[in-house]
Amino acid sequence: MAFPIHQGGSFSSSTHLWDYDVFLSFSGEDTRNGFTGYLYCALCDNGFKTFIDDNLQRGEQISEELLKAIKSSRISIIIFSQRYAFSAWCLDELVEILNCKQNGQLVLPVFYKVDPSEVRKQEGSFKVALAKQENRFKNNIEKVRRWRAALNEAASLSGWHYEDGGPEYKFIQQIIECISYTKLNVRQLYVAKYPVGVNSRAKTIESLLDIKVNDVRIVGIHGLGGIGKTTIARAVYNRIVEHFAESFFLENVRENSGTNDGIIELQEKILSNILRGKHLKVESVAHGTNMIRERLQSKRVLFILDDVDKSKQIENLFGNFDWFVSRSRVLITTRDAHLLTTLGKVCTTHEVKELDKHEALELFNQHAFRGNKPEEDYFELANQVIQYAGGLPLALTIIGSDLCGRTKSEWENAIHQYRKIPEKDIHEILKVSYDGLRPTEKDIFLDVACFFKGRNKGNVAYVLDACNLYPTSGIPNLVNKCLITIDSYDILGMHDLVQQMGREIVRQKSPENLKKRCRLWHYEEALEVLTRSEGSNKIRGIMLHSPNLVTVQLPAKAFKKMENLKYLIVRNVLISEELKYLPNGLKLLEWDQYPFSLPSNFCSQQLVVLKMSGSCIRLENLFKQGFPSKNLKSINLRKCLSIIILPDLCAPNLEILDISYCKNLIEIHEAIGSLDKLKSWILTGCRKLQTLCSSFRLQSLEDISLHSCVSLERLPDLCAPNLQLLELNYCENLIEVHEAIGSLDKLECFSLTDCKKLQILPNTLWSKSLGTLNLDGCVSLENFPNIHPETKLENLYLSNINIREWPLSPGYLISGLGKFMNLKELEVCGSDGNIIESHILTKPDSFPSLTELLIDGSNIVTIPKSIIRFTTLERLSMDSCKSLREIPRLPQSIRTVDALDCTSLDPASSYRILNHFREIFMDPSCAGFFHLVLPRIEIPKGFKLNHQSVGNSVSFVVGREFQKLIVCFAFRSAEEEVVRGTFFVVSTNGFSQKESLSRDFIGEDYENLFLCPVDLWGWNESNPSEQNHVTITVEIKYSQIIPSSSDDPKITWLGVHVDCICCGSSSVPDDINHHSFPSDVGLQMDTTNGLDLRMGQPSLGFPDGLDDLGSSSITRMCDHTNPDFESSFRDDVHDLESSASRDGCPPLVLDDMEHRCLPSDVLPVDTTNGSELGLGRQDLDSFANIGNNDSDVGEHWLFRFLKAPPFSILCQCFQ
Repeated sequence: MAFPIHQGGSFSSSTHLWDYDVFLSFSGEDTRNGFTGYLYCALCDNGFKTFIDDNLQRGEQISEELLKAIKSSRISIIIFSQRYAFSAWCLDELVEILNCKQNGQLVLPVFYKVDPSEVRKQEGSFKVALAKQENRFKNNIEKVRRWRAALNEAASLSGWHYEDGGPEYKFIQQIIECISYTKLNVRQLYVAKYPVGVNSRAKTIESLLDIKVNDVRIVGIHGLGGIGKTTIARAVYNRIVEHFAESFFLENVRENSGTNDGIIELQEKILSNILRGKHLKVESVAHGTNMIRERLQSKRVLFILDDVDKSKQIENLFGNFDWFVSRSRVLITTRDAHLLTTLGKVCTTHEVKELDKHEALELFNQHAFRGNKPEEDYFELANQVIQYAGGLPLALTIIGSDLCGRTKSEWENAIHQYRKIPEKDIHEILKVSYDGLRPTEKDIFLDVACFFKGRNKGNVAYVLDACNLYPTSGIPNLVNKCLITIDSYDILGMHDLVQQMGREIVRQKSPENLKKRCRLWHYEEALEVLTRSEGSNKIRGIMLHSPNLVTVQLPAKAFKKMENLKYLIVRNVLISEELKYLPNGLKLLEWDQYPFSLPSNFCSQQLVVLKMSGSCIRLENLFKQGFPSKNLKSINLRKCLSIIILPDLCAPNLEILDISYCKNLIEIHEAIGSLDKLKSWILTGCRKLQTLCSSFRLQSLEDISLHSCVSLERLPDLCAPNLQLLELNYCENLIEVHEAIGSLDKLECFSLTDCKKLQILPNTLWSKSLGTLNLDGCVSLENFPNIHPETKLENLYLSNINIREWPLSPGYLISGLGKFMNLKELEVCGSDGNIIESHILTKPDSFPSLTELLIDGSNIVTIPKSIIRFTTLERLSMDSCKSLREIPRLPQSIRTVDALDCTSLDPASSYRILNHFREIFMDPSCAGFFHLVLPRIEIPKGFKLNHQSVGNSVSFVVGREFQKLIVCFAFRSAEEEVVRGTFFVVSTNGFSQKESLSRDFIGEDYENLFLCPVDLWGWNESNPSEQNHVTITVEIKYSQIIPSSSDDPKITWLGVHVDCICCGSSSVPDDINHHSFPSDVGLQMDTTNGLDLRMGQPSLGFPDGLDDLGSSSITRMCDHTNPDFESSFRDDVHDLESSASRDGCPPLVLDDMEHRCLPSDVLPVDTTNGSELGLGRQDLDSFANIGNNDSDVGEHWLFRFLKAPPFSILCQCFQ
């Protein structure tokens, strides 16, 4: 009979039914008939149901019966003895036991006549044992790595140490007492069938609780319903519960505390647990609170309160937290982040995020395919489900279980249904948060779900406020309840399943009758109502959004019956007939490319947001004199070619006005200059606009863009004291900027790129807030302004300007740059090299914050050695510095170097920089963006490429530990074509992730080489198998903005370095194994990992410089039948033909300078674990005469590469 486990402090209904109380893991050879046997008897005598393996004949693999016993045992006791690690069976047991530990099993080590440090560090007998295991399993070294990690982890757990000489019976009695009174008195909670991602999240919460610190800590975790808060809380409870005198896990607090009786029942359960089953009658809530305090105020306690939705619930249980004993802990789960803030600074909060795509894939596979990898036919369907679920564990679990075992057609049908109508269990759990909202908050939530997801919060708030929905408080409350999100760009977001839940709430109010629904968002349904003129006054909003541009025929009075319509959003829909009616109560009117003028009887007085870009609207009809649109906050009329004159808008409260790309606009009404509430005014691309208003009074204006207003000649005084952004880029005819602009003391960004005729700027820019000043390409500029000495200038762009004389006064540049202590980016491309060298690069102390320096196209000859003192410099760009000869050692902070087309740069400088980047790439902690572009430089031995392929794709197999890889590829682009878009597609076990490079460049007509390290996040958790199939694909695209007559660049060669211990099978692509030289004779290659590479007979050409060796020597060395030659090549494993006999001619991958062309020295390769399959470095002079005919190997690939113009190395790390 199993020992009865005490209920402890948990009120969770999720229990785990254990078959055994204790599982014993031991080495039978030295403890079965001694210590282990005595311990087993003692456990049984004390009522513990104990599993002991009596099978003396153990096979190679652990039996299914034993695996089941481990998983169904409450506690595992590991008896480490001298011979324990000599048994692979024992070590496999240990790995499985530690896996079960993550799901609530207690693991207790006993160190029997061995020191714990010997186990942890694998010293003494454990060192000898593991060495033998490595020899035995040399083809599966990953298994031994897991054993080592398991020994280290288990030896770090608290347990018992028996030293030889003490009485064993007393030692065993201590174990029995500890298990009886401590371990089995605490009930572990069932966490989850498949706790994917739970362990890492539980560790995060455990670190926040930090049970070692001598204080009282409260941690609140919040997140969306179904995100896994309760599951994580259970895992945290299991990890730390044994450290507390009393522990309580109260599930479903929200449900159980809706009434006073419910609260009292919770209090009585807590008291009953404290009194070990005795029942105390609680008279009232206050009485119960006091009793709990009295009974626990001297004990270290752990409380976990699950699903709390009101702070009163916490108060009713504890009163407050000031009576808690030091080192007590409270963990609260809730959907409402605001609730946690009411607890004050004493509470630390943490938001639970969705599973990442790797975790989601693993969890779904566990439920849908019982842990197996899906068949190829199901890959796409599985990805559809994962995308639909959006990382929500609840959805992945329910849908995965529902689809398990079904046919492909059933999957397709089910997925279609899920998208149309949400699964009931998911819907009900998510809807709990909605049910707790106020009426106005419910309306806001439904409006966002149906219409406003992905919209700017400001514009949406304007509309909601006009509808009396109080968005100022309502939106933050929805954010606190995790129903909506707001990103850094102020865009409203919402989980897809939450959005579906909201829309389903609307649908269920009138499932069949569309005209009785308050909101219509589905294209076909909205179109049906409009084409049949079946609207009603119940409809609050309509979104008619076609996936493709269509023309439809709507009745002229399609909106006649919709007097209460507030929102009308039409996208990708053209109409063939002019509308005769629109409801005057509209708050939001969005209809891009509307081909007619608005109905003459439409009154815009209720409008808040008007967006009709690309339409044929007549503004004089819409904005009638005497009918002010006081509610109007935002107007977007981009690309409205019908607008020639911008009239008085009669909108005194207008805040946003966008009339960009109105290419026929020539005049602006004077009243626009007096819109004192206007904050943002965008006139980009108004090419015919010559003048603005004659006078301005724009008191609230924060940003104005006149980008590409090519006819504008002068910028007047804007009278805009709050102006922060002034953009005048590409105003080609701009001559003068008014002196008053210099007095704008809040100006943060002043940009005048390529204002080629600009001659006059204000004498002084007085703004202390000025962060960016851009004068690139202002070739006619005569004066440079004084800048306030306390300015916070961070970005200064002065490329290609022709100021006659650089002022030397302290207020001027360049000598005065030293006062800009915050300057981070300085661009002086095309400038005099002497000025750059003497005024910038020799004064590092004047630029303590400089991170980017761009001097492209300058005539600088040498970068001064003082650049090493720029300790914050991360990027140095020197493209097209054709006179540049030398670059000294760069600061350690450097991460990006661009030296493309530096035709005079000496090779020593290139190697110096490349070695700097090699150190970065080899650093296991490197992350972020890195890249390097150099002229003609060979890749040295440090960059090992162990998988190579001709073309844009390479495949290989790796083991479990796989964190980072380096991708190197060559391609040829057309001359003067702009390359914009370089992508890595990394497919692991059928699941792909896509990463992109962010550098654009103009192609030259030669081969380019890119070297890129890539970090694969989430690999270990999502791909725990022994063999993982990886495919790397590289894609390059020309710019879509600039039309190209050429095909996209062709990848000619691809190489990969894998930073891992590979699995036992070959990780070399099949195509490398099967290609050979023209000879019919193959040479069997012997490699450490058992790779079978057959090479054809080499046909090597030698230069004249080797004649002194004698032809017989050369013949002997090239003869593959010669024993010395074969011996020399055995360790030099590389399929030369994979490089030499294919089209595309890959670039050479070179080692250090000492290697020559002789067969005994060439191509030294270490293939242990697939760590290198690279070509040895060839002495360049030795190949001077190779390549005179097509039959030479050198001409085919080596010499072609060496003759090529400078190539690029681009390096990037992804995290």
